[in-house]
Amino acid sequence: MSPPVRPWRPEAPSAAERIHWPAAFGTRFLVTVDVEEEFDWSAPLDKRHRATSAMRAFPAAHRHFAAAGVGLNCLVDYPVAVDPAAVAILAECLQDGRSEIGAQLHAWVTPPHSEVVDQVTSHVGNLPRALEVEKLDRLTDAIMRAFGERPRTFRSGRYGLGPASLELLAARGYRIDSSMRALHDYGRTGGMDFRNIDAHAFRRDGMIELPLTSVYDGLMRKGGSRLYSPARRVPHGRGMLARLGLLSRIPLTPEGVGIADALTGIDRALADGVRLLTFSFHSPTLEPGHTPYVRTARDREAFDRWWDAVFERLALRGVTPVTIGEILTTLEG
Repeated sequence: MSPPVRPWRPEAPSAAERIHWPAAFGTRFLVTVDVEEEFDWSAPLDKRHRATSAMRAFPAAHRHFAAAGVGLNCLVDYPVAVDPAAVAILAECLQDGRSEIGAQLHAWVTPPHSEVVDQVTSHVGNLPRALEVEKLDRLTDAIMRAFGERPRTFRSGRYGLGPASLELLAARGYRIDSSMRALHDYGRTGGMDFRNIDAHAFRRDGMIELPLTSVYDGLMRKGGSRLYSPARRVPHGRGMLARLGLLSRIPLTPEGVGIADALTGIDRALADGVRLLTFSFHSPTLEPGHTPYVRTARDREAFDRWWDAVFERLALRGVTPVTIGEILTTLEG
């Protein structure tokens, strides 16, 4: 199946949809983890790839975050939710009182498996509504059986949120979605186009949307939404713009983003008035060899150093960690 000619592009939030955080909330940050199976990121997706052995690296990583007073919003997908060993590891992490389990829907490994797995159908929002509903219900039920609580937060795997997704989530008791990756366009691989979405939180279709924080930086940053995408068509165009200090896009993640760029991204987001910074990474990155970002033990050490530097900058700027419960209490009472 070829990618759709026009990928779904959600509208930019209106002024009425924007969340205006109370002064008492301050400026906060949230760390989200896509807790998922291992698979070859360079190979075609396959519903048979369900191994969760990298979860053995999760406790040590969790201790590192807990020591910094940071909880993790663990967005669990189906293979993890039905693996008793993985569930036991996560249940222990929840004892820190700040972490929380949410849901992450990888369409290709979540039953029922009635679709042909390809680039387009890997984004659940591209599936027929009835099939999206079935997969969402099966995932939600699996998480409830595993952890004894209904998940309140959601992320669509591959950022595959669709036009009906928020409404479906709200109807099932979810309160927060974090599937929109600000300023990114996945249309070339059958996905969604989030170029209209910036890093500010908003409400839509009964849900709170916390976009994954990405910002433009550089002398031409004000024209980022107009210039960054076309630069892809020029060989090394985006790299050249970044090297010249003209335009770069910085997502807040240790995966593929160096420390210096991450610190620049934090400062830029704060200058843009973002009151809640949302960071992310994938759980298989915690063990060398599963993702492109951590191939060796040295890479794994660099991952920890990245977070140490980020936490230091956030503390310096007066940005403190937040939990899902604190967010919901602030916005819903």
